Amino acid sequence: MSKIGVFICHCGENISATVDCEKVAQDIRKVEGVEYAIDYKYMCSDPGQTLIKDAIKEHHLDGVVVGSCSPRMHEPTFRKACAEAGLNPFLCEMANLREHCSWVHEKGEATTEKAFDLVKMLVEKVKRNKPLDSIKVPITKKALVIGGGIAGIQASLDIANTGHQVILIEKDPSIGGHMSQLSETFPTLDCSQCILTPRMVEVAQHPNITLYTYAELDSLEGFIGNFTAKIRLKAKSVDHKKCTGCGACFQKCPQKRIPSEFNAGLGTRTAIYVPFPQAVPNKPVIDREHCNYYKRGKCKICEATCPTGAIEWDKEDEILTEQVGAIVVTTGFNVKGADFFPEYGYGQYKDVITGLQFERLASASGPTLGEIRRPSDGTIPKKIVFIACAGSRDEAKGIPYCSKICCMYTAKHAMLYQHKVHDGESTVFYMDIRAGGKNYEEFVRRAIEEDHVNYVRGRVARVYEKNGKLIVKGVDTLLSGEQVEIEADMVVLATAGVSNCGAEQLAQKMHISYDPYHFFAEAHPKLKPVETNTAGIFLAGACQAPKDIPETVGMASGAAVKVAGLFSNNELVREPLIAVVNRSAPPVFSTCVGCFMCQTACPYNAIEREEIKGRDGKVIKTVAKVNPGLCQGCGTCVAFCRSKSIDIQGYSNEQMFAEVMSLLNH
Repeated sequence: MSKIGVFICHCGENISATVDCEKVAQDIRKVEGVEYAIDYKYMCSDPGQTLIKDAIKEHHLDGVVVGSCSPRMHEPTFRKACAEAGLNPFLCEMANLREHCSWVHEKGEATTEKAFDLVKMLVEKVKRNKPLDSIKVPITKKALVIGGGIAGIQASLDIANTGHQVILIEKDPSIGGHMSQLSETFPTLDCSQCILTPRMVEVAQHPNITLYTYAELDSLEGFIGNFTAKIRLKAKSVDHKKCTGCGACFQKCPQKRIPSEFNAGLGTRTAIYVPFPQAVPNKPVIDREHCNYYKRGKCKICEATCPTGAIEWDKEDEILTEQVGAIVVTTGFNVKGADFFPEYGYGQYKDVITGLQFERLASASGPTLGEIRRPSDGTIPKKIVFIACAGSRDEAKGIPYCSKICCMYTAKHAMLYQHKVHDGESTVFYMDIRAGGKNYEEFVRRAIEEDHVNYVRGRVARVYEKNGKLIVKGVDTLLSGEQVEIEADMVVLATAGVSNCGAEQLAQKMHISYDPYHFFAEAHPKLKPVETNTAGIFLAGACQAPKDIPETVGMASGAAVKVAGLFSNNELVREPLIAVVNRSAPPVFSTCVGCFMCQTACPYNAIEREEIKGRDGKVIKTVAKVNPGLCQGCGTCVAFCRSKSIDIQGYSNEQMFAEVMSLLNH
């Protein structure tokens, strides 16, 4: 016979204003199995909790129902009180009388009757509750950070500074990401390299950080606290332990006309190369696609030149297996190229460039050493047109979202141009100016008012070449509504920020969600902005959506705090409200028939296959098994199970039916 205590909270007047709490308490005493019932003004207060504890001890209660506010607010409070009184916390349930009753109904008998029904339903559920123990998952206190841009650098340093080991992998030969390509940063116009380079060096020298460049995630298995990551170390063809970074090899390399990725195709590099002068590590790799030896079997000039014998022609990719407890994904973003736009010449006009290419022209380490020169003939442009929202906010292009950073870096580009070409004239075509950030609006006003940048509100319909000039045809939608035609020397496109190539495949390897544009999806846009739907995997930076540097750094530190919080305990303690596959005595063992529809339906990859073996070691049956470390208790597998072999602990079919029947038998 159950001995259940029911505690009705007035919640000040939030509940009692429309519900007769005393009547609910009196009537619920008549329900079979209810040993004790009382109402109180503030049940969540210290006296209210003491009331619950004393009742559990005095009446030897084996279940508790609290009729009050939302379980999301005070369920941990009441379960803790029950645990302190010696009752298993999962024998305590809450009936939401505030949001589900008093706040949505007028005062009256019907409202009180509904409150009674809600409490009665939970009484029937508690009768069938079973004591549950929290799940404890051991934690490997080592983090994996994927991506070596500013987000990956910040997250790695923050985690490492808490005393935990970090593995940082970057697919390119050097860390730094897009920030290393920038000339100056808005809104302060600080030198990007001056800010970033010390952080890059700190990562390479930090005792708690293991850095692997030219490396990618090959596969990922496991669950929160216990991931097994296989990392592919791509063959660099150079032994970095022997290499001193003297540079003799790439100075002698005959392949000198390969487009430089770092300079966004405006400059060239050799087949054996260091991406940029401040690269970390500052040691070369061989591009096998363009190397004469790998293409034709001849050359080896770099080997003959190398004073330390660091060249490794036969080096193959290596697979490194690491055990990690958490993963931070910081793979960044990319930008559309000029060849994406038919209205701007499909990339056939050399002087129609992207914003990233303009950054390289403006950079002191760029192909023109910081001078703004036309790619076509090397002359200094006297008139430049900047086109904002090139591809962004354009459903016809398949990119309906705002790329967020374009308005600000376009203003920065116009300012840099005016600072470098004093007699130059710059015009910005824009849709709307979105300068949402500290000192951002002031920065844009400075470009307009102090540097005299001409802003024209309107779309550019077409760009074409005529007599060595670029004709830009648009419309001024703000002032005159008339067509505008500008004869420009150079056109700079603020092209859309898009997800990195391979983002979809990486998401599938890690079993995390992504949106229609292949940006990785957070668990909740407001409450869990750095978490994913796979526990233990976190996001930071522009891999989640286009972001500026301050927001990226803040998000990276937020992800690092989540990892540090996870690593603060030796075990991860989780609520046991997860799915379980039933077990029974031989010869049935389980009603699971092994169809594994649950495995395909599970969004958290929590369903595994378990072999039941006889004494002779032969497999008798293969059934589903739920990994408690991964399961989030969503119940999808319960709905999909054909044989009804899966239940959620604390929310079994029996409990749900009992709640429904309590209403029908009223």
